[in-house]
Amino acid sequence: MPDGTASAPATPPSFPFGQEIAWRPDADTIAASNLRAFMDAHGIAGYDALMQRSCQDVAWFWDAVIDDLDIQFYEPYDEIVDRSAGIQRPRWCVGGKMNIAQNLIDKWKVDEETKAREAVRWEGEDGTTQTLTYDELEVEACRCAAALHELGVGKGDPVGLYMPMTPQTVIAFLAITKVGAIILPLFSGYGPDAIATRLEDAGAKALFTADGFERRGKTITMKDKADDALRECPTVEHVVLYRHLGDAAGDVPMQDGRDHFWSDLVPRQHDLHETVATDAEDPLMLIYTSGTTGPPKGAVHTHCGFPVKAAQDIAHSMDLKEGETMYWMSDMGWMMGPWLVFGTLLNGATMVLYDGAPDYPGPGRLWQLCEDHGVTHLGISPTLVRALKTHGADPVEKHDLSALRAVGSTGSPWDPESWTWLFEEVLDGEKPILNYSGGTEISGGILCGNFFEPLAPCAFSGPVPGMDADVVNADGQPVRGEVGELVIRQPWIGMTRGFWQDEGDERYLSSYWRRFEDVWVHGDFAAIDSRGLWYILGRSDDTINVAGKRLGPAEVEAAINADDAVAESAAVGVPDEVKGQEVVAFAVLNDGEAPSDALRERLIGRVTAALGKPLRPRDVRFTEALPKTRNAKVMRRVIRAAYLGEDPGDTSSLEDPSTVEAVQEAV
Repeated sequence: MPDGTASAPATPPSFPFGQEIAWRPDADTIAASNLRAFMDAHGIAGYDALMQRSCQDVAWFWDAVIDDLDIQFYEPYDEIVDRSAGIQRPRWCVGGKMNIAQNLIDKWKVDEETKAREAVRWEGEDGTTQTLTYDELEVEACRCAAALHELGVGKGDPVGLYMPMTPQTVIAFLAITKVGAIILPLFSGYGPDAIATRLEDAGAKALFTADGFERRGKTITMKDKADDALRECPTVEHVVLYRHLGDAAGDVPMQDGRDHFWSDLVPRQHDLHETVATDAEDPLMLIYTSGTTGPPKGAVHTHCGFPVKAAQDIAHSMDLKEGETMYWMSDMGWMMGPWLVFGTLLNGATMVLYDGAPDYPGPGRLWQLCEDHGVTHLGISPTLVRALKTHGADPVEKHDLSALRAVGSTGSPWDPESWTWLFEEVLDGEKPILNYSGGTEISGGILCGNFFEPLAPCAFSGPVPGMDADVVNADGQPVRGEVGELVIRQPWIGMTRGFWQDEGDERYLSSYWRRFEDVWVHGDFAAIDSRGLWYILGRSDDTINVAGKRLGPAEVEAAINADDAVAESAAVGVPDEVKGQEVVAFAVLNDGEAPSDALRERLIGRVTAALGKPLRPRDVRFTEALPKTRNAKVMRRVIRAAYLGEDPGDTSSLEDPSTVEAVQEAV
């Protein structure tokens, strides 16, 4: 994040401003939306009036959201928000007793129609499928909760969840919640060190894991990594192992007294188990997030926090309705995994889980999943779209995607060409791309598309209702038509309650609150154009500053990605004695394209033409792959470190660590 002495932003870049409006909602779409119903219930005429009231009267808005989502309490709260300790430390639903599990599964058993509704639809990479209704999911969660109770796991105990994306992962997730324990989701691709760091910091008492999973037809083991990690975690007393691969995994070592097979422990339990009442602000979940420095930090979320914010985003901005189906490509270890579980179940919808690669065994697999499972809301990353569009429209056209109402996107900034390809080839130029950006500490989105406002390529409609967001310059003053810092001026119910084991909230406060007084600085590089459309241009700690001219990596990458030879790219700033920094970009080429000096000069020329001669890249290098997380977020700090021969820091979230070598070997 730039410090307070950073130079003023450059003049408005050519990307992404100036794109024509591509989609406008019609009157029927607006009238049928969840948000219109919410506005009508509160006598609010227009969208602008809603945004103004939701930001100016925070207490009214979140109280209304809780009512709108039918969030049930065992004992009602006395006050929706207490800000007496300052904007940095508000308390929500003060005095309320609840357990979000009651709202996720218990309350849907009231009648036969809701009991029989599908809650989870799962597909494995080999085509195997499984479906659980709300009734079946509640029974399985009760059995798993009873198993935890038998093991002595209860209220306030952190429980690790190191699992592939299977129904059992959701069952364990809900069981941990039911007994009042604390969910600790872990990325299924983590190695032992990353697992140990998080389990040890959390003081985890138990761990759910699996023998492994299949990815691109290859077996990826998990229990051996968990065993290695647990040598450093004396607090973990019990491990529950789900045999996902079965015989394909061979014999799996089990430690007497500590390890339990899911099949021995869970199915024999009673199918009714009490949901433990908790305070609304009791910890529900720790999600660890890695920054550029220091160890991973555990964002603390509560029963009335993360789930409510996630469900509100999905209901109001994305317009998911009861009985509809959402597939958001993620892992349970990333924010969007828990977000999907909380958001779909609180809204009475269906989640799709896919345990495999989205382009295996061919580029049509994602579209086949959408057709087979009747997906109405699909969530993917711009990075994946850039890869899929290299195969053309044929894989899309072979599948019936008429059920799709919208595609959501998160993880990285768009380029206009990829956005337009998705809009025209997948959504027939008729349905919205709901660009979505926020973070682990937000519990969802700061910005999102919606069904009320028009959209241009790469743009967000604006802040999510209830998010008092702004874009400011280095002095903290609002700016329009130029790049600045994304900030939030009012508290919201999903904001993290701080970081686990953070003495005096020092790391939390220094991460978000110390730049400008009483203003949350998120660390994103953003802009608002003359039409009021918003854009995210990358992390502000990825900001490149060339002789006082600041630009986001996405501006460089958009120019490079527009070339037909390029599949995707990443740009970083590297030290320069004269300019402070210069741009170096790394490009992955499409099949059939080869690196050459002529192509390098062509790509450098594209950036120069788009951004101006002062921002001409020092170099463009060609690499076989870019370092990414499982949810396809490009790790630019790792790329920069690899180029400079520096320590890349925490790389535990990389899907494929060998991509660091690919950058080092780029030509």
